[in-house]
Amino acid sequence: MYRARLALIAVGLFAAPIAGAAQCTAESAERRVALLELYTSEGCDSCPPADRWISALPPRGLGAERVVALGFHVDYWNYLGWSDPFAKPEYSARQRAASRRNKARVIYTPQLLLNGRDFRRMAFRDDIADRVYSLNGEKPMARIRLRLARESPGTLLVHNTVVVPDAAERSAARAYLALYENRLATQVKAGENRGKRLQHDYVVRKLAGPYSIDSQGLAAISHRFVFGADWKPGDLHVAAFVQNDRTGDVLQALALANCPLDR
Repeated sequence: MYRARLALIAVGLFAAPIAGAAQCTAESAERRVALLELYTSEGCDSCPPADRWISALPPRGLGAERVVALGFHVDYWNYLGWSDPFAKPEYSARQRAASRRNKARVIYTPQLLLNGRDFRRMAFRDDIADRVYSLNGEKPMARIRLRLARESPGTLLVHNTVVVPDAAERSAARAYLALYENRLATQVKAGENRGKRLQHDYVVRKLAGPYSIDSQGLAAISHRFVFGADWKPGDLHVAAFVQNDRTGDVLQALALANCPLDR
């Protein structure tokens, strides 16, 4: 009975093709999409190359259909003379939690996490494509559907439905929503990057969650994002991911990158 019920719910949520408002609705793929997190700071002089590297992933065939990229700006560099306008203490806390989970002794920037694990680019060959394609070959452990609704020029209502079919994954599974912005630039006036104009993509403006999955493997989430006065709606996008809170493994990720939020 339970399996039949879950199957019917999943069919209702995910099976129908999307038409008409497809640009503002998305559902996760049959393959696992990776999550790539960049922990960075405008106060760190070794971070700009990492920011440029992550911005250059889509032309290499690593767009949102294969890997969801998110840039988390940490605040622990702010004391060196430049306060990163995109930094938040909760992003520093997220990085520290990942380091504890991975039994790392230190935190550092720039740091990349691929599906919750530390990823370091090889010295003589960038193997990110190989790693992402390998993850894409794995079975997704969650299913995600996103629907966006503009309520006013400065607010966005996000409906997120998650199904986790595997009972063994449910207790530790947590869902997250991220509102991120592309094409950001800052003229840095102090600190290690003084005098440089830094450019960023995938900058997380707000992270909502964690949301628990119920005992039947379902989560129906509605979250309202309120835009900052200086945010550019045309460059704002929404991503969702489901992560095992104990291991850090990302069960599935989804980015809705083609919804025009400036309309």
